[in-house]
Amino acid sequence: MTGKHAARRTRGIPLGPLATAAVVAAVLVGGAIGVHRLGAVDTASATPSPAASNVPTAGTTRAPAVTPPTTAAAPTSSARPTPSRSGEHASRSTTRTSRPSPTPTKSTAAKVVDSGTCEASFYSEAQPTANGEQFDPDAMTAAHKSLPFDTRVRVTNLSDGRSVIVRINDRGPYVDGRCLDLSRAAFEAIAPLDAGVATVRYEVLAG
Repeated sequence: MTGKHAARRTRGIPLGPLATAAVVAAVLVGGAIGVHRLGAVDTASATPSPAASNVPTAGTTRAPAVTPPTTAAAPTSSARPTPSRSGEHASRSTTRTSRPSPTPTKSTAAKVVDSGTCEASFYSEAQPTANGEQFDPDAMTAAHKSLPFDTRVRVTNLSDGRSVIVRINDRGPYVDGRCLDLSRAAFEAIAPLDAGVATVRYEVLAG
């Protein structure tokens, strides 16, 4: 009897407290795992991804981003613009080491092709000249026996060195010892009219 009752009591030990403890432990472990998963899900859903934030949802209009205007910094008084080209020295600031050589000029002296000494007189009566002109006593002209018309002759008074250049437009004089008959104005330029005759040097000029 004792053995039977012992076996029955062994099989009849209640499992309630152990099961309850196991269930509580499972609930606690499962609850912790669930809370951890819920927290992860909530964090993921609460933090939007960059790609999702840039995509507007259907039916909504997103205002364009406005870039704030930039303000340029005011120039300071000490700032100076950088020159775009190097400084140039004044052309007169450099001391010259030598004087500039003068530019040679052409001589204006007429070439003498013939010369001689004779007496010269003058005339002043209005008359046609040998080359067809009307004689002008106030023009610088002269008469010669053979020189071509329009030849220029320089006549110099040997007594005082005064000279005049005349143009040949007439023939004469026909008095011995005289080679030129000057117009009144030409003679007066080298000698007084009351002298009537002057010893001169004549020079025939080229051109």
